[in-house]
Amino acid sequence: MPSLDELTRDAAALAGGGRVIPIRAHSPAEAEVARQMQICNACRYCEGFCAVFPAMTRRLEFSPADVHYLANLCHNCGACLHACQYAPPNAFAVNVPQAMARVRVTTYADYAWPPALGALYQRNGLTLSLALAAGLALFLVLALALKGTLWQAMPAGNFYAVFPHNLMVGLFAPVFLFAMLALGLGVRRFWRDQAPGPASGAALGEASHDALRLKYLDGGHGEGCNNEDDAFTLARRRFHHFTFYGFMLCFAATSVATLYHYLLGWSAPYAATSLPKLLGTVGGVALLIGTAGLWRLNLRRHPQHGDSAQAPMDLGFIALLFFTAFTGLALMLLRSTAALPLALAIHLGVVMALFATLPYGKFAHGVFRCAALLKWAIEKRQPSRLTLAGD
Repeated sequence: MPSLDELTRDAAALAGGGRVIPIRAHSPAEAEVARQMQICNACRYCEGFCAVFPAMTRRLEFSPADVHYLANLCHNCGACLHACQYAPPNAFAVNVPQAMARVRVTTYADYAWPPALGALYQRNGLTLSLALAAGLALFLVLALALKGTLWQAMPAGNFYAVFPHNLMVGLFAPVFLFAMLALGLGVRRFWRDQAPGPASGAALGEASHDALRLKYLDGGHGEGCNNEDDAFTLARRRFHHFTFYGFMLCFAATSVATLYHYLLGWSAPYAATSLPKLLGTVGGVALLIGTAGLWRLNLRRHPQHGDSAQAPMDLGFIALLFFTAFTGLALMLLRSTAALPLALAIHLGVVMALFATLPYGKFAHGVFRCAALLKWAIEKRQPSRLTLAGD
């Protein structure tokens, strides 16, 4: 029986028109994706599943930049694993979702800014996330206890009487701006390595459409992707939508409140029927539904669909989003009671922990995935650079 190396070499020769294409990668995780892509390039059964496979067919070899691009284009839907005739226990051992997942976390670390903080992706787990949130909340609770305002009703539920507006801005603005700067510089380095060419309006529109609809969580056929078994489900797509749009509504609520404060001179607290309150309430409820659903799906996920070592990072991010929504809604319900200062301190601690971990946790996957989707929208409009062997 031929060895696995011989089988891989034969598949690579078939994909390269008779030539053995060397696998050029810088790490074992990248080399494994390159190996599997050469096998998939010879088979092409999954070509219609998602953008990864048609993007793959435009290449005969896979550089590290190509591997990172394809890994972030992968939405980890799992459909190709259950359809693959070369999946484990076959000797080819093709498991594209798992191999791609292992590369994605190296993308976040390799392109992190500052580079020295890339190692935080290996440590940003559930325990650390919750411990950071608890620590920050406890710090704020102790500050209010020392001030003597930990448990007392505030006039009209005014939380600025607990933490002055300028103090909150001074605490949160630097953390949030640093998070956005770090993510922006990281994805810019990724984009430069990809060298996709200029983006047309059509490419930008298609990439935005695919990202906002989570097109590639439909399994390539509209019936959804796989989770704990080979049954198709739209649950992951729906709970991702609840989570994403819930988060964006909460962010919109904060943005509108900021405009009210600085442009119109309208200070909080706002009425329950005001735009910031309506956006925040709907967003908070959607975020609770989405994160609770994703938590359940994550715990029940088939072990071959992803990298189990990343589960703590995934769950840590989901937990911070859940408790951000939960404590925010609790704060709204308790704002007319003596529990307002305590609820506010806990909520602010959780939100600050979320902001602090944004550049070095699971949030990064959305940023890099959008960049990969844009590259694909640009690339598919360009002529293929492949030529027949001997040309």
